Amino acid sequence: MEDHMEWVPHVTVATVVERNGKYLLVEELSNGKLVFNQPAGHLDANESLSEAAVRETVEETGWKVQIDGIVGIALYKSPHNQVTYHRTTFFGSAISHDPERQLDDGISRAIWMSYDEMQLAAAKMRSHLVLKAVEQYRNGHRYPIDVIYE
Repeated sequence: MEDHMEWVPHVTVATVVERNGKYLLVEELSNGKLVFNQPAGHLDANESLSEAAVRETVEETGWKVQIDGIVGIALYKSPHNQVTYHRTTFFGSAISHDPERQLDDGISRAIWMSYDEMQLAAAKMRSHLVLKAVEQYRNGHRYPIDVIYE
């Protein structure tokens, strides 16, 4: 009998937050380069997907958000590590900001960018999913949170 490795995708979340025509992003170090991404990260044990999205957003940006719904779900295989990520992207509203909060390791800053600014910086996005999520959001891909059964 052959020894087979179990393939397991990484479960991640991301949050699109729009305020005054700008989107909340993080500038983070990835593979030795500073890139832009939505606030995003891995699902932890014993938390819901939406709880993970709220936690990751505050840890990476200092912004507390309310999750309002879902933008979409994506599978992405990273060309850097060959890991497949199962990403649920939420959308939410900014509630409050703690400018004194220490941001997660690897995060240099939180930044608000317009869609046009994001397009100009497309080469600096962590992956194509960053712009894709904002485009889906802008095109009305906004689904109720209860489409997820947790």
